[in-house]
Amino acid sequence: MKNNFLNKMTNKIKLNIKGKNIERFIKRLKSNNIDLLKIEKIKYNEINITVYKRDYERIIELKTVYDINKLDIYGIIKIREVISIYKYIIAFIVLGVFILIFLSNIIFNIEVIHTDSEVRQFLLKELENYGLKKYKFKKNYDEIQEIKNSILEKYKDKIEWLEIEESGTTYIVRLEERIIPDNVLENEKQNVVAGKSAIIKNIIAENGEVVKNINDYVEKGDIVISGNIYLNKTVKDTIRASGRIYGEVWYNVTVEYPYIYSEIKEKDNYQDVYVLKFLNKSLELTFNRFKDKRVEEDIILYHPIVPISFVKQRQKEVETISLVLTSDEAKDKAIEEAINKMNEKLDDDEKILDYKLLKFDIKDDKVVLEMFFTVYENITSYSKIEGDNDVS
Repeated sequence: MKNNFLNKMTNKIKLNIKGKNIERFIKRLKSNNIDLLKIEKIKYNEINITVYKRDYERIIELKTVYDINKLDIYGIIKIREVISIYKYIIAFIVLGVFILIFLSNIIFNIEVIHTDSEVRQFLLKELENYGLKKYKFKKNYDEIQEIKNSILEKYKDKIEWLEIEESGTTYIVRLEERIIPDNVLENEKQNVVAGKSAIIKNIIAENGEVVKNINDYVEKGDIVISGNIYLNKTVKDTIRASGRIYGEVWYNVTVEYPYIYSEIKEKDNYQDVYVLKFLNKSLELTFNRFKDKRVEEDIILYHPIVPISFVKQRQKEVETISLVLTSDEAKDKAIEEAINKMNEKLDDDEKILDYKLLKFDIKDDKVVLEMFFTVYENITSYSKIEGDNDVS
């Protein structure tokens, strides 16, 4: 491969030769160790030959009565000639591409999507503290995630959700404010109750009196942390109970899985690539091309009349996995999918404690199974305490 490339880059020249007894002249060239890379016979007294450029002067010395003219050149010398002819156009294109790339990495606008102008101004000012403002260089994906997480952590009592999305040379920022209940609701008297039937595994009481024990079975609505404070079996005060209850909860999950398994799987590799598009052709400005990929695209520049555009792509490498599974392999895959489905329903402080296979059926083109899950889950709920209890 390397030798082939070097051969293509070696300077060569194509010559037209006219004269009587051309074969004699060819023999003369060969006897003088001149490499004839290609010979094309035009007619009995005319041929075209391709030789190394270094042999050209020797051929001229040997030509005697023959008429020799240059037709074309190849290799590095050809590239130099093309560059020499089109140097200003090439320079303009290269400069234009560099300017486009430079400008595409500058932030020209930050748009905060929110109805409250004070919130918009507050967030714009906060983003400036992290260097995210107009006419500055863009941040990479990891830096944006770090900025987003820092703001969320800093204002966790004010901001529920924040997203920073890059669109061309604009950052679009969306947020959702954290809704804090008003004082009336905060002071409302309540019990902490079980949100579903479970066996209690953990009670974290902040306010109120715990009336259930670990490993007690509770039905939905049973009081676990009471807002009524008792003394000698008499209610002495009623408060707003607060806390969290974790219980052992049970689920049945049914999954169907085909024998023919096909999946497009994302790899960890991703890259930002600039692409020049013309009609249905694309030129990627990268040396590392993914064979299969998913693409998210932002248009940087385009022409409304000429079908040409310059875009930025976030490319994620993918691979397609296709397998014909045995019944045991399909069963294992189905169990894995059931576990994933269960985990998707759980929060960070919840987990699967145990699982069992209850039922397994084989059908024409798939397996069907039913799984039983034991889950550690937050079952916290609340019930309002009706009426007032006077302190005795």
